[in-house]
Amino acid sequence: MSVALHLVHGHFGLGILAGALSVGALLFYCVGGAGAVLGYSGGARGRDHRIRRWAREHPWRVATVPGALMLVSDFVIREVLTSQGFFGSLWTGVWHGAVVAAVVGAVGTVSAARRA
Repeated sequence: MSVALHLVHGHFGLGILAGALSVGALLFYCVGGAGAVLGYSGGARGRDHRIRRWAREHPWRVATVPGALMLVSDFVIREVLTSQGFFGSLWTGVWHGAVVAAVVGAVGTVSAARRA
């Protein structure tokens, strides 16, 4: 979708790929982080549940991990694939990481409130 929007507007180049990779990484970290906070673990039946319980009890601490990973991923993507400056890439990475952390933390907080 992101690639199609860039093509419609006439923007050609590696920026198209950078935008699409950035959106893909954002969705990946949001879904993965939300799954971690909600306690989904594909097939860990009968195993120790302490880490999942801790993640459910501390959603904002868990949210910092995918947020930081998004910041680093987005920064690297933009530095390698675009001509955007260092601080522009860093700022974009920071706010994308903040969005991921906010989504994951909010999902964890809402799910904890629903359980209570």
